[in-house]
Amino acid sequence: MSALPARLSVLDRSPIRSDTSGATALRETVAFAREAETLGYHRFWVSEHHGVPGVAGSAPTVLAAAVASETSRIRVGTGGVMLPNHRPLVVAEQFGVLESLFPGRIDMGLGRSVGFTGGVRRALGHGKEDAADFGARVRELLGFFSGAQTAYPGVHAVPAEGLRVPPFVLATGAGADLAAELGLPLVIGRIRGEAAMIEAITRYRDGFRPSVFAPAPYVVVSTAVAVAETASEARRLLVPEAWSTVYSRSHGVFPPLSPPDEILALPMTARERDRLDAALDTQIHGTAPEVLSRLSGLASRTGADEFLFTTATHDPADRLAIYRTLAPAHEFST
Repeated sequence: MSALPARLSVLDRSPIRSDTSGATALRETVAFAREAETLGYHRFWVSEHHGVPGVAGSAPTVLAAAVASETSRIRVGTGGVMLPNHRPLVVAEQFGVLESLFPGRIDMGLGRSVGFTGGVRRALGHGKEDAADFGARVRELLGFFSGAQTAYPGVHAVPAEGLRVPPFVLATGAGADLAAELGLPLVIGRIRGEAAMIEAITRYRDGFRPSVFAPAPYVVVSTAVAVAETASEARRLLVPEAWSTVYSRSHGVFPPLSPPDEILALPMTARERDRLDAALDTQIHGTAPEVLSRLSGLASRTGADEFLFTTATHDPADRLAIYRTLAPAHEFST
């Protein structure tokens, strides 16, 4: 594949397959990170999801430590730590430990989501209203690294204070404005559609204030990608995660990934089938030349500095084949 005008990175949520366990999913994440490093990907990030039957990635800083200890060059981080769930001091300390153990390789991706269900939010001790404090929590967290926080006089984040861990803001809308104000890199996807994403990116670039973290706007576009010998097979590879997403909207539960043929044989309602088709249509899939063309187009429309691939398949071998095919599309730097 020809080179793309953007870095390529990986976000893995440690998806649980219907025939495996959470422990297996976590071990597969670590093994996947080793492969991603060999293939030359720029970053490998892990996620935070609580009480989700189909996702084992619930403790991102713990998992990031395991990934970093099994790799040597690739940047490792979180996509992201959901700051409304945590005290900024604790997050600063955790990333301070990571940066101290793996200097120069750690990224701090920060999101504003809270628990997916009411029960999970109650178990975490945080409600939807806590997301409104995201900006204040990000500022407090950065203050613990710089030593400039004033909310708690005499309190220092050890060993974080004085360390430089690159922060990223995961955003769908208003978060782009916060990233611009604070001069932080932006990570964004097409959750609300491509037009809304591009509008948020434009606002981000227009309002960006240079900072010690980034002298200029830096945009990471997140997307699932599937490559196969035919477009129909590539689309089929994306069915398991797309169906789990559709199912979660109507049942409040994101289930483990099932084989695509098993899912396509289910007696879906018309609404479910429409939602599945819509979810698949928003993802990039096709033959290698088709995917390269679509990624190049997306890079042109967004000005993306980096792509963060989020693909999950039922068979880990299929996922690895996709990332192997995509890897030569970029002249990598580590």
